[in-house]
Amino acid sequence: MTVLRKAIRVAVLQVGIRKRATFNSLRHSFATHLLEDSYDLRTIQELLGHNQISTTAIYCHVLNEGGRAIISPGDRLTEPDMDSWLR
Repeated sequence: MTVLRKAIRVAVLQVGIRKRATFNSLRHSFATHLLEDSYDLRTIQELLGHNQISTTAIYCHVLNEGGRAIISPGDRLTEPDMDSWLR
């Protein structure tokens, strides 16, 4: 793990990121992106190796989208290609 942490630190310095960026930053980013992509907490819990779901649930606060995060099944429908129907 030390080699990975050092590699991240070197990469952060090389690209000039001024914010604190660590191995944990990658874990947090990974978990947040999974939540944004609608993965469930249990899956994320397993991937991150958390023993308690409450530990994983901490990542939910970053979304803060309320009902706007809900996608209707109707929103996933695509319009039919009318040209293919006419052939």
